[in-house]
Amino acid sequence: MIRFLADADLKQHIVSGCLRMEPSMDFLSANDAGIHGLPDGEVLRIAAEQNRILVTHDHRTMPRHFGTFLESGHSSPGVFLVKQHVRLSLIIEGLVMVWAASDPLEWKDRILEIPL
Repeated sequence: MIRFLADADLKQHIVSGCLRMEPSMDFLSANDAGIHGLPDGEVLRIAAEQNRILVTHDHRTMPRHFGTFLESGHSSPGVFLVKQHVRLSLIIEGLVMVWAASDPLEWKDRILEIPL
């Protein structure tokens, strides 16, 4: 089962919209995870420990930190980069589709943009 973790910069409407569409979806908000203010590397570590794909708007620094995280020998359930100016409904539909129709191993150690 795919599990998500929202980065602190992710719009809360994305998390709540996904949970409205699929109430059984496991999508932990940054607030609930207590990750506000943590460096990217630490957020990646927490996501990996909890076996959650990190969902973020951070196209600027997260790819670099993700690369460093993997190069240091860690593994990640994956990172989904969400563009700021895409309709929320497309993002929500994309995340719900990934959750419903894919296997977590498909995203292991990968970083990609959502919607696909």
